Parts: sequence; C-alpha cells; structure tokens
Amino acid sequence: MNNIFNPIYRQEYLEGYSSGLNPYITINQNRKEAFASGFNQGRQDYERMNGKVVHGIPKLIVTNKVLEDFLLAGMLGIRINDDDYTSFQIDVISKWYQSGIEKYNPNQSSYLLGILEEIGIDII
Repeated sequence: MNNIFNPIYRQEYLEGYSSGLNPYITINQNRKEAFASGFNQGRQDYERMNGKVVHGIPKLIVTNKVLEDFLLAGMLGIRINDDDYTSFQIDVISKWYQSGIEKYNPNQSSYLLGILEEIGIDII
C-alpha cells in the first residue's frame, strides 16, 4: 500500500471507496492499487450496513447518515419507521437506535422539541 498522504493516491483511494459504497458498480480489474484498496474498503463498509451484495440489493440503502438519524431518533425518544428495510438492515439499525435510547434524556427532548416547534418543524 502506498502512502495515503500522497494526494494522488488519496484521490484514487477515495474514488474507489465511493464506488465501493455503490452496490450497482463492479470494479474494473485494470484500476490502480489505490482505487482497488478504496473500492474494497467501501464495499466492506456497504456490506457491514446492508448485507452482502451477492444476497441482493435492498430497496433502501443504509448509510452512516441513516444510522446517525436512527441514533438521534433514539436519543430523542422518537418512534422509528423501519418499513422496507431488510432483516439484516433492521438488526444494524436497531443497535444504533438502542444506543440512542440508552442516552435518552426526556428533559433534553422536550427542550429540543419546543425549539423545533417554535421554528415550525413538527416531529410526529
């Protein structure tokens, strides 16, 4: 593996990483080492959240942003909608949501919900 601090290597690695997160893309075997390393890491991250690509591509894709939203929902005590997620994804999501529930503080939630309502954002 080359130096990740090399700007050219890093750019190719990040391009490969973002391609690996896209389940519809397959790697071109003629790509450089940096791209291949990034692709492999991105694909591992995708499969950690969504399951193996060989088992099918789910209707909804779980990303770090989606997981952070579920964590926040747990912290605020907001009920979640897990429709259209696979059982693998629900297992991953539930761990993040449960982590948020463990940090749930009703006082903070009521303050935040009050502020959101003042600016016109309703949380159902």
